[in-house]
Amino acid sequence: MIEVTNDRSRIDVDRVHAWLTTAYWSVGIPRDVVAHAMERSLCFAAFVDGTQAGFARVVTDSTTYAYLCDVIVDEANRGKGVGKALIAAVMAHPELRDVRRMGLVTRDAQALYQPFGFGALANPERHMELVRPGIYQQPPRP
Repeated sequence: MIEVTNDRSRIDVDRVHAWLTTAYWSVGIPRDVVAHAMERSLCFAAFVDGTQAGFARVVTDSTTYAYLCDVIVDEANRGKGVGKALIAAVMAHPELRDVRRMGLVTRDAQALYQPFGFGALANPERHMELVRPGIYQQPPRP
């Protein structure tokens, strides 16, 4: 059975950090950065038979924009519907149901998100980004 919650007291920060530190988008991310980001985001955890098996984080103002990120499922539970359950819970959350625009970035999981209405940028020329590769491997600023 898959259960999804956004009850912060049930989310294991150490487990999330262990997953994210090896994910292609956050290799080497420090634990304090993960904890800090989680404190300022709407977080979701998926549990399979009582054990945390997945995580998703949403950065949002709960009105006009949301950024879905850090969606990850532990390897032992991939392909079992955990990711779908996480995204379904995100999309049904009252603070996110009426957000005008939700973005995400994925290298290889388009098929997970497309059934929920996500697609390629309609006007990619309007979008810009600032990317700082390797920032987690640099010493912290004073």
